[in-house]
Amino acid sequence: MTGYLAAAFLAFGTLAPHALAQIAPVSTMTKVQAGYYHFKVGNVNVTALSDGTLAIPPGDLLTNVAPGQVAARLAATFQGTHVHASVNAYLIESGSRLVLVDTGSGELYGPTLNKLVASLQAVGYQPGQITDILITHIHTDHTGGLMNGKRMVFPNATLHVDARELDYWMSATNRAKAPDNKRQHFDEALMKVKPYVDAGKVKPFNGATQLVPGLRSAPSYGHTPGHSFYVLESGGEKLVFWGDLLHVAEVQMPDPAVTIVFDVDPVAAAAERKRAFTEAAREKYWVAGDHIAFPGVGRLRADGDGYRWVPMPYMNDHVAPAAK
Repeated sequence: MTGYLAAAFLAFGTLAPHALAQIAPVSTMTKVQAGYYHFKVGNVNVTALSDGTLAIPPGDLLTNVAPGQVAARLAATFQGTHVHASVNAYLIESGSRLVLVDTGSGELYGPTLNKLVASLQAVGYQPGQITDILITHIHTDHTGGLMNGKRMVFPNATLHVDARELDYWMSATNRAKAPDNKRQHFDEALMKVKPYVDAGKVKPFNGATQLVPGLRSAPSYGHTPGHSFYVLESGGEKLVFWGDLLHVAEVQMPDPAVTIVFDVDPVAAAAERKRAFTEAAREKYWVAGDHIAFPGVGRLRADGDGYRWVPMPYMNDHVAPAAK
């Protein structure tokens, strides 16, 4: 296994953390990058937060794809064999509540990630101020940031997660049935999520559920058994947080049938992706993806048999106070 491929599998939860010692990630950046982007959905302030990026080889990870299709799509977007996959999370200011959608990877996957807390602090908040965390699913590039060793990073937060997802990953029976190379997923879930369960800080829900005013869950099962979208609506605008609906936009936007090795149920994942793409293009609402190039927010437009990503335009029109 090459260093790049090992890093890719590690980043999405298929290798043990100790494998880091055998990998030497190469960074192309010599200075710290800005890790946040503010925007509004109706009257609600939302901030995209970066946990970092990692180069992954889509040709080794994507499935249900024709020979040469991945290379051709990457070449069409001026990329080589690797893409720099973003790991994104999102902060929602909902009245007196600070709601975080996913928590990044934590310390598990190397020095180019684990930047979420720094991004959060850069926008003026501390982890202890987070009141609610919406977990799209329990893969540890989305839940790794919950714990730092044995310390809860978000000690005052209530975790919201679909009961199907929680039951699946907390099950010793499911772990025993899993192939050897998949059992690490269950071990990492216990390491990162179970401390919150044991502390009574997890509030499971069943399917479509109103969680806080203007914010609800929407089932999107397939990638994992309880994978969930979260839907924010305010002032006539709508944003759907997609989690892991897709991993490589350059390939899966033009062809939603393309799946990835991390899908627990690839057939259901592809069907959900097609449904979600169709709805988003038809209704023209905003979407946010955890692995779409940061800040990961935009809209979809139908393009032939597939779809085209239209990113949210960058805005910096805040009026600064006059100098004294």
